[in-house]
Amino acid sequence: MPRYVTLKFGEVNARAGPGDDYPARWVYRVRGLPVQVVAETAEWRKVCDPEGGSAWVHRRTTDGHRSVIRMSPGPLALKAKPEAGAQTVAILPSRAMAPLDRCRGGWCRIKGDGRAGWAPQSAVWGTADAPQCR
Repeated sequence: MPRYVTLKFGEVNARAGPGDDYPARWVYRVRGLPVQVVAETAEWRKVCDPEGGSAWVHRRTTDGHRSVIRMSPGPLALKAKPEAGAQTVAILPSRAMAPLDRCRGGWCRIKGDGRAGWAPQSAVWGTADAPQCR
């Protein structure tokens, strides 16, 4: 731990603690949003989201598939190879999510525009080892 998962549904209650008796802080409304699990119980996961917030969500609302999100303004060029000078094969717009295939050597292979390409690991949210909560 930490590890990354995605939200399984278009509406997921974000609670102040690990249980239905804790108040909802907000509702996530993005299916597939990558979140980072930083603590867990048998049924609940404390997650950090791309905005730096943290809350508890029920384990049934998460999925083990990995994705990333482009948080920085401006589009991101996905490259044919994990090299800065490689040909651009797709574009990932700002605030867009994309399935994550794998990371190696500071580059991550992701899918965008229906194509797979490589992006610098630092250019997307959902790959850092350190906890991402504020």
